Amino acid sequence: MCLAMARGAPLWRAATAICRGRSVRGLPRITAIGAKSFSVDASSRTDLIKTLRERTGAPIKDVKEVLVKCEWNEENAFTELRKKGLAAATKKSSRVAAEGLLGLAHFEKGAAVIEINSETDFVARNDLFQSLVLSVAKAASTLKAVQQFSSKPAALDLHDLELVNVKLDHASITRELRVRDAVSEVAAITGENVRLRRAFYMSSQRGIVSSYLHMSPASGLSRLAGLVSVEVEDDQEGSHSETLKSVGSSLAMHVVAARPLFLSKELVDSEVLEHERNICKAQASTAGKQENVVQKMVEGRLAKYMEEVVLLEQKYVADETKRIKVLLKEASKEIGKTAKIEGFLRIEVGEGIEKLEKDFAAEVAAAAR
Repeated sequence: MCLAMARGAPLWRAATAICRGRSVRGLPRITAIGAKSFSVDASSRTDLIKTLRERTGAPIKDVKEVLVKCEWNEENAFTELRKKGLAAATKKSSRVAAEGLLGLAHFEKGAAVIEINSETDFVARNDLFQSLVLSVAKAASTLKAVQQFSSKPAALDLHDLELVNVKLDHASITRELRVRDAVSEVAAITGENVRLRRAFYMSSQRGIVSSYLHMSPASGLSRLAGLVSVEVEDDQEGSHSETLKSVGSSLAMHVVAARPLFLSKELVDSEVLEHERNICKAQASTAGKQENVVQKMVEGRLAKYMEEVVLLEQKYVADETKRIKVLLKEASKEIGKTAKIEGFLRIEVGEGIEKLEKDFAAEVAAAAR
């Protein structure tokens, strides 16, 4: 202050200027003690925009706006972008998400498969989305529920799965999150409705669970999958011979290709059988045949129906000269013990979801008006 007065500046004016961080003629600018300067040069700003853009995948315009708002503090801007993205994700949740991927993860005695949906297959090809699907599949394989043996497909509780912590192997999300939060963040980053739809597991106490992923874009990922549980009688330790593994893989592929609905004739639902019987009877009656002939025609068509929908009665897709039950007998003979199918699962992305049909030509024309 004495220096300020010596330069001719009034004491009160010099003190006020210093407190406001301005310079007084003849004195250097003084920054208040404890204040943090957010002065960033042009080059550093460009680097910050690029870094934050890579971390979040948000549009450059949004990244820059938030950085300016947060005085170029990267972490504060990152948090702000997350908030904006998560709020937008809530609004997107009502949109139809029928695309996506299946994630498969094997564990000691079985396998778990999950489905996560997106709105477009473009997002399903995104490496962040794929990382999410793989991480959630691995999380599903660690749930306490899978410790209970189930040779038939068993649904996993999605609420339990959503509470499991996962760490995505991706630069955009490096910290550990609950599955529920990870799904929300991926939705925020991709700009689409992303949701965990369903999860199943199968296990085998005296055999193996084999899987087949059709046209897999990466290990553990696919849009269409088949799982088969093959057990060996009187094998307490569990047989893992190469023959059994080969047969299991072949059966899983067959399930995907042949679309069976039931394992055996005995397991065909009585209502389904009666429904098919009535259809066959109506078809045969139109031929004007006698009742006994119609009955034979009905039984013949029912037998054909069984061959189409019952796994054990189907012709093996890789060799139609033999049926699946014959394939199992041959495998049992080679193993030296009786092998049998205990359960199977065929699962496809988006099945059962009504997709919206978009007329893109009309949309473009409307936008051009």
